[in-house]
Amino acid sequence: MHCGRRVFLAGLIGLGACSGPPETARLPEFSSFITIDGVRQSIEQGADMLTNRRRLIGQPWETARLIQGLEFLAVELPNGPRWTVILPMAQITIPRARGEWRQAFGIAADARAQEVIDSLALVRSAFAQRSLSGAIDALRQPLFTPGGQGTLNLFGDPPALPRTERALLDARQELVEARDQNRN
Repeated sequence: MHCGRRVFLAGLIGLGACSGPPETARLPEFSSFITIDGVRQSIEQGADMLTNRRRLIGQPWETARLIQGLEFLAVELPNGPRWTVILPMAQITIPRARGEWRQAFGIAADARAQEVIDSLALVRSAFAQRSLSGAIDALRQPLFTPGGQGTLNLFGDPPALPRTERALLDARQELVEARDQNRN
């Protein structure tokens, strides 16, 4: 029995060694602002965009901004120590909803969040410069399937994301409750 316990512990240690450091991500538009909380901003914007989805139709750059925020949240919430207390449910539900938005927009399941965020920053920048070809080029395969114009079309007419929407609405409510608790 004693030997079995050692094998079990060795296995756990081995699993920990394989996992490596946690994934990190940052949003380019918040990198120079110390006072803006990217998590709160991403939750508020994302919840608003998903509950008013018609505002995204025909505006692929806005859908790109939504997905950037979602990818950031999926990495930051489970890895940021302060969110355990402030957003205990969101740090579970938002990463679990990641498969929904990735499948809906053809984002590779094994893609790193920062890679997705950076590609979408290029899409948004290309639209700001009125370069449709630049936006199409930023949506390359295998990161995005079908890639290019096909993915851009998905961004211009985004599908409903009920699981993601619910997770963001619940996260927004958790933020409200945390703020109210701090006031008391």
